[in-house]
Order: sequence, then structure tokens, then C-alpha cells
Amino acid sequence: MTQLHALVVYVPQTHAEAVLGAIGDAGAGRIGDYSHCAFTSPGTGRFTPLPGARPFIGDVGTGEQVPEIRVECVVEEDMLDGVVRALRAAHPYEEPAFMSWPVDGWR
Repeated sequence: MTQLHALVVYVPQTHAEAVLGAIGDAGAGRIGDYSHCAFTSPGTGRFTPLPGARPFIGDVGTGEQVPEIRVECVVEEDMLDGVVRALRAAHPYEEPAFMSWPVDGWR
């Protein structure tokens, strides 16, 4: 097995299932004999679109608060680029907020 990475992405509630499906289909959340494994939790995304932005929600120069879902899953390193491409394709935001890092101690 290759190095595992943790992946976290924030997505509006309205698009959470689509993003979960897309990243799972691309290989995220595979643990043993299971696929599409993830942990989700609700929260509030806050942002202000700057000049030049084309926001999916809100207006340039105006602060916005959006009900979002935090999605956490694991991704094998060799699948990470494809999962990120699937995430970007399914996510409605111009600049989706996500992060990943290697999971230490995985064998």
C-alpha cells in the first residue's frame, strides 16, 4: 500500500453528496474492503469575494456565511491527484477550500 494522506474539504451542504460521490468514485475513502469512507460534520463557511472573483454564492466585496459540510477521508498517495481533480470538478466554488497531509505511522 502506498502512503496514505488525510484529505479535508469544505463544501456547501447543497453539494456535499455530489462531492462525496465524486471523490469516492476517484478512490478517496478506501479502507480495507470498504470504499467511499468519510467523516462529515456541519459548520459555517465565511468568506469575502475580492475584485476579480466570480463567486458561486454572494457578491464581490460583501462578506458571506454559508452552511457547509467538512468532509474528511483518507486517500492513497498515488490516487491523490485524481481525487483532487474530481473534487474540483464536482465542487461548486471557484476556489474550493481543501487541504491534505501525509498520515504518519500507517503501515
